[in-house]
Amino acid sequence: MTDLHQKITGFDLWHLSLPVVSRRDHGIGTVEGACEIVVLRLTAEGGATGWGEAAPWSVFTGSPEAALAALDRYIRPHVVGHRVSDTAAIMARAQTCVAHCTEAKAALETALLDLAGRIANLPVWALLGGKARNTIPLSVSLANPDWDADRALIGRITDDGVGIVKLKAGFADHAFDIMRLEALARDFPDLDLRVDFNQGLDPFDAIRRVRDVAAFKPTFIEQPVRAHHHALMADIRAAIDVPLLADESVFGPEDMVRALREGIADGVSVKIMKSGGLQRARSVAQMAGAAGLSAYGGDMFEAGLAHLAGAHMIAATPEITLGCEFYQAKYYLAEDILESPFPCAGGHVQVPDGPGLGIRPDPARLKHYARNA
Repeated sequence: MTDLHQKITGFDLWHLSLPVVSRRDHGIGTVEGACEIVVLRLTAEGGATGWGEAAPWSVFTGSPEAALAALDRYIRPHVVGHRVSDTAAIMARAQTCVAHCTEAKAALETALLDLAGRIANLPVWALLGGKARNTIPLSVSLANPDWDADRALIGRITDDGVGIVKLKAGFADHAFDIMRLEALARDFPDLDLRVDFNQGLDPFDAIRRVRDVAAFKPTFIEQPVRAHHHALMADIRAAIDVPLLADESVFGPEDMVRALREGIADGVSVKIMKSGGLQRARSVAQMAGAAGLSAYGGDMFEAGLAHLAGAHMIAATPEITLGCEFYQAKYYLAEDILESPFPCAGGHVQVPDGPGLGIRPDPARLKHYARNA
């Protein structure tokens, strides 16, 4: 059946634990051993399927258990039995039937769009209004407490054509951050350098430490202090001559209104997992662009399925101009879940042109990594 009015009859979930290749320290937490995601499959009465991923982090957006419960218990009744064409109405109900759980809502909208695209034989970016770009510059984050291991990673990614790195700072002492910045400036001067504190700085000395980092002239400095420290974010912005980006301070459009009103940043990291879906993420970027702010395509600890959703979103959102960080599937997971590799070449993400998201998960890998099998 090719009719978008057909009903959704299937709603299946997997809670996965995916091994990772190294430890990563961020300002507010550490990931080691594995990261956990929830995968959703929707099935229409004609047999077509659509896939979505919820990629939470407990210290940032929430837990995988919460995302699983939100989808299984609270969102499911508002999806099964409804038409594929009712995406907007389904998402409106999902926004109000359970508070927060933005990653679950992102998984739902991704699966709905993937399903509609499969049925209509259109890529998700076409359903979002069309494609503004075919490729997206790829940024890889450096967050290993073993600096020698990160230096080896730099060699690997530069061999692959990646020209952007984002140094995760604020999780260790200030001297460690400065040492790594000096090494990057000395040994890798051609890299486009960004710095992300992930809320890691104590308010008491945040301005001093950010000023020291700003002396290295990174492309931007991201979220030095806790999300609620709006006044301090504005003070830091005024104290440096490097663009300041907000991440944890801006989840969705509602937060963007306050960020613009209070002047807390020069740009924003846009993530479908914290915004609650592709459309809300686009709204954040469009609000930033309308106010003259920049936007960057961020992510969580994601597998390739969520990367695909982000790539389609960015492809259809010209306001996101600073590239993306969809590197985990290729450089951080021991094995991704897609049936073919997430498309990267020459330091860029290649936006898929196939129906829906363009690539499906591998059922065998879902079964292998499932915690709820």
